[in-house]
Amino acid sequence: MTADTSAAAPRQRLRAGDDPDAHLRTNPAKVAIGIVGMVVVVWGLANLFLAFGYYPQWFGNKFVIGVLAIVGGVGGAALLFYFLNMFVEGLPRRLSEGLIPYAFILPGLLLVGLMLIYPTFQTINYSFANADSTAYVGLQNYKTIFGSSEFWQSIVNNILWLLIVPALVVAFGVIVAVLADKLSATGEKVAKSLIFLPMAISAVGASAIWLLVYAYNNPGQAQTGLLNAIWTGLGGDPQTWLALDTAKLNSILLMVILIWLQAGFAMVLLSSAIKGVPEDTIEAARIDGAGELQIFWQVVIPQIKGTIITVFVTVFITVLKVFDIVYVTTNGAYGTNVIANLFFNKLFAASEAGQATAIVVVLLIAVIPLIWYQIKHFRDEEAGR
Repeated sequence: MTADTSAAAPRQRLRAGDDPDAHLRTNPAKVAIGIVGMVVVVWGLANLFLAFGYYPQWFGNKFVIGVLAIVGGVGGAALLFYFLNMFVEGLPRRLSEGLIPYAFILPGLLLVGLMLIYPTFQTINYSFANADSTAYVGLQNYKTIFGSSEFWQSIVNNILWLLIVPALVVAFGVIVAVLADKLSATGEKVAKSLIFLPMAISAVGASAIWLLVYAYNNPGQAQTGLLNAIWTGLGGDPQTWLALDTAKLNSILLMVILIWLQAGFAMVLLSSAIKGVPEDTIEAARIDGAGELQIFWQVVIPQIKGTIITVFVTVFITVLKVFDIVYVTTNGAYGTNVIANLFFNKLFAASEAGQATAIVVVLLIAVIPLIWYQIKHFRDEEAGR
C-alpha cells in the first residue's frame, strides 16, 4: 500500500492533461526551426561582411558600412542566440538543461579558435617553411635567426625594456596613487585625470607627440623640441636624442614613452587597492608607534601585493610585445630594435615569412610562462578570498 502511494505521488502532482513523459521527448519543430535559423543567420552575416570587403561600392560610403556592421553584428548575434536557444529548448528537457550553458559558450569558443588558436598553429607550421611558405626547410629559419646579430641585439633590447619599464610603471603608479590620496577630493580627481589621460592616446599618437619633444634643429636655429630647448637653455648643444652614440640610452628614451602611457593604468588599479586597505590595520600601526614610511612599507604594500603583481605582469607582457613606439620613432635604427619590430620588418620589408614566423614562435614561447603565472596568481587570489 505504501509503495503504491509513493509511486503514485509524482503522478498526483501532475495537472489534468499533463504528459508525464514530456521531459523525455524532442520538439521537432523547435529543433528544425533552430537549426535552419542558425544556418541562415550565419550565412547572411558571412555574406554581409564579405560584401563589405569585396564590394564596398554597393554601400555608398564608409559611414553606411559602419552602421550596417554594427546593426548586422549586434542584431545577427541576437538572432543567432535566439535560434540557438530555440534549438536547445526543443531537445529533451534533461539534455536541454545540461547542454544550454555549453551551447551559449560555443559561439565564443569557435571565434576564439578561429581567430587565435588556428592562426597560432598555422604560424608554428609556417616557421618551418621557406620565405614564401611553399616548401618546408626544417629548422633552417631558427638557425638563421639565432645566428643573426640583429636578432640577439633585439633580444638584449627586449630584456632591457623588461627590466626597466614594468618596475618604473609600478613604482610611479604606487607613488602617484599614494600622493593623490593625500589631496582633497577635487584635487585627487583632477590629478588622476591628468595622469590617466595618456591612456586615451594610442601608442602611435604618443610616439608622434614624443617625437616633437625629442625634435632636433641644427645649432643656431630655434629648437622646437622641448628637450633640446631645455638643454640649449642650460648651455648645452642640441642633441639628436634618438640617434645618440649610446644605443642603450636611445632605447631608454623610447621607454619613457611607454612609461608615460602606462603609469595612469597602474595608478588607477593601485589607488583602488590602497583605498581597500582596512583603516583598522593602519590605525593599529600608528598606535604601535609606526611612522608613515613604516606603515607604507610594512602595512600597505604587503596588503596590495596581489595588485602590484597583477599590474607588473600585465605591463611585462605589454612590454614584451612592444612594437608601435619603436616602429614610429626609429624603426629599429640606432640600436633600438626589438623582437616585434624585427618580425614586422622581416615579414613586410624583407619578405621572409619563414624567418618572421620563427621570430613570432620564439616570442610566443617567451610569453607562455608569464601568462601561465598570471592565471595561476589570479586563481590563487580567488581561492584565498
